[in-house]
Amino acid sequence: MRIAQIAPLIEAVPPRLYGGTERIVSYLTEELVAQGHDVTLFASGDSQTSAKLVPMVPSALRLDPSVKDQMAPTLLMLEHVFSQAHKFDVLHFHLDYFPFSLFSRQNVPFVTTLHGRLDLDELSPVYDAFGHVPVVSISDSQREPLPQANFVSTIYHGLPSQLLTPVRAKHDYLAFLGRICPEKRVDRAIEIARRAGLPIKIAAKIDRVDQEYFDTQIKHLMDQPHVEFIGEINEQQKREFLGGAMGLLMPIDWPEPFGLVMIEAMACGTPVIAYRHGSVPEVVEDGKTGFVVRNIDEAVAAARRLPLLPRAAIRARFEERFSATRMAKDYVSVYEQAIAAMRMPIPAE
Repeated sequence: MRIAQIAPLIEAVPPRLYGGTERIVSYLTEELVAQGHDVTLFASGDSQTSAKLVPMVPSALRLDPSVKDQMAPTLLMLEHVFSQAHKFDVLHFHLDYFPFSLFSRQNVPFVTTLHGRLDLDELSPVYDAFGHVPVVSISDSQREPLPQANFVSTIYHGLPSQLLTPVRAKHDYLAFLGRICPEKRVDRAIEIARRAGLPIKIAAKIDRVDQEYFDTQIKHLMDQPHVEFIGEINEQQKREFLGGAMGLLMPIDWPEPFGLVMIEAMACGTPVIAYRHGSVPEVVEDGKTGFVVRNIDEAVAAARRLPLLPRAAIRARFEERFSATRMAKDYVSVYEQAIAAMRMPIPAE
């Protein structure tokens, strides 16, 4: 199958540091190539792939201070893909609703994976207007705000099976991995660790939009003796960081669409303690791969029960549910459905 993957240009594929969407695009692209498909990746020029790379900008936009308008290169990429669409059997976009209008006006099948939150008031009119466009959700809970959207499948994220694996370690600290922003609630994670009597290591990035939040509400919390702030880490550092932890804390305060960090922890055999929001109950099997909680008291109690969860069993459930091989096969099924739907004759009125 001739497949085009169209990635965001904000980060490289895969990203050098933080970037969940671009990481998934990379895992999917590499697995599709491994399964024998002819894959072309439209992405930034500093991307690394075994597929054919079509560079749309020289480097990831987030790391290029000369770029003041990040949407302009994306618009040009869409126009370029449109001109090349006839070369492919299917187009797979990872750009939210941006391709809907243009690509509804051509005859090559296309699908879009929605990677972000959908509970924003501005989105509902868009999906009213483009209710025919096939979209893929990354959890069932992600769909709830937009029942009118044409969801053709829910496909959970997956990781290459050997990307992250368990390590021999003491497992004597709690971990927080992600962004420091209001909805991720690193402040809660710090408090949970304090009340559980455990150290916490925080590996997190701070976006420019969240710098004031960090400076005014979080920075002083890092001075506590049980807290170690590591900063942003890369893919190679995750195995030791997550694998060495007794548990991952994810005390979120928003409708998480998926939460890639949860399955990264599971790949290392590390259990997850996460608040019951968004996708969490779909990803974490309560009492098996971690604990789903509703408040700090429950999280503290769960932290004390972490040693009861067998790490080998957590790793086994990761392999069963969240491999890149499974993810790619699920997407191929969606591609085949999109191609078949495009070939169906339009019924006469």
